[in-house]
Amino acid sequence: MRLFSLAVLLFPLPAMAFTAVNGMTARQISPTEIAVDNDLRRIETQYWCAAADFAQRVLGLPGKTRIWRATAKPRQAGEAIIFTLDPQNKAAKAGLSHFGSGPRDGSVSLAMAAQNYCLNEFPFFDR
Repeated sequence: MRLFSLAVLLFPLPAMAFTAVNGMTARQISPTEIAVDNDLRRIETQYWCAAADFAQRVLGLPGKTRIWRATAKPRQAGEAIIFTLDPQNKAAKAGLSHFGSGPRDGSVSLAMAAQNYCLNEFPFFDR
């Protein structure tokens, strides 16, 4: 993880937003943080899907990489949800319950988020 953080610091952060498989917009806001824009029509797991999709397809991180929610609950109206790759930046009691699978630190693996939370999503197409 340290090598990843160092590599990101050496290169500028992408300025453009990324459209995830579920149509939500995600962008990198720091070396270890991903913001998923607010969308009132979406449920929380769809935000996790977008963050995981970004981390895998844009950052090229492996599926075993853990991700945490960094924005505390409840967030302000219209505010993006921030996710982090750094466990030190996780928000207290802001993770998802996973029925006993994986660590109980509020994190999910990118693969788990992509496979379970993006399950009912279809590729996004501009209309």
